[in-house]
Amino acid sequence: MKKFIQITSGRGPEECCFAVAQVLKKIIKECKASNCYHEVIHREPSNINGNLYSAALWVDTKNNPQIIDGWIGTIQWVSQSPFRLHHKRKNWFVGVFEIDQALIGTFDFAEVTYDTFRSSGPGGQNVNKVSSAVRALHKPTGLFVKVMDTRSQLQNKKLANERLLKLWNEFQLDKIKKSNENSWSNHLNLQRGNPVKVFRSKDFKLKSQPKKYKNQRSKEKQKWKRELE
Repeated sequence: MKKFIQITSGRGPEECCFAVAQVLKKIIKECKASNCYHEVIHREPSNINGNLYSAALWVDTKNNPQIIDGWIGTIQWVSQSPFRLHHKRKNWFVGVFEIDQALIGTFDFAEVTYDTFRSSGPGGQNVNKVSSAVRALHKPTGLFVKVMDTRSQLQNKKLANERLLKLWNEFQLDKIKKSNENSWSNHLNLQRGNPVKVFRSKDFKLKSQPKKYKNQRSKEKQKWKRELE
């Protein structure tokens, strides 16, 4: 089963953008460990190299159906800012959403029209004599691409289809991204007290189980042993 995931900073500061990039790396690492095929389909870089305003990926969960479940919700990162050394705030939050595949819709090549025209630029004498360049237009959205990479009209049409589909996916994801970011911004205050995962320090290490919880498990284990005796 394929699941689509969006990670967003909600247009938060660079600290949140750093957290988005780290969460993406963690999810990819878990996918590799579980042998779950995945593909990053969107990255929106922030103003600092390596940081991301948002990211989207799809994951094949066939080998591990629950792999994404523990990530959906609010992710908290507790750390002094690596970008503003004297900033007092130490709690940063990002959101992870599962995108309803129905919202993305389906791409129908029957709704694409093609026009051919003569290429211009380098490529030999034939480049200006043969109408090998292709313009592909997706009528419902008005999205289009022009391809004149090769002298083969057939090859250019194939490349046009690939690029138009990629452009359409980005267009759909951008609409969903904006919708989710608005939702994330509106509900952030309600979500802060209930993060699904908490990471600490600049190394982005997952917070260990609270000692209180460990002690409780130890007491339950001792009680169980006494009952057996």
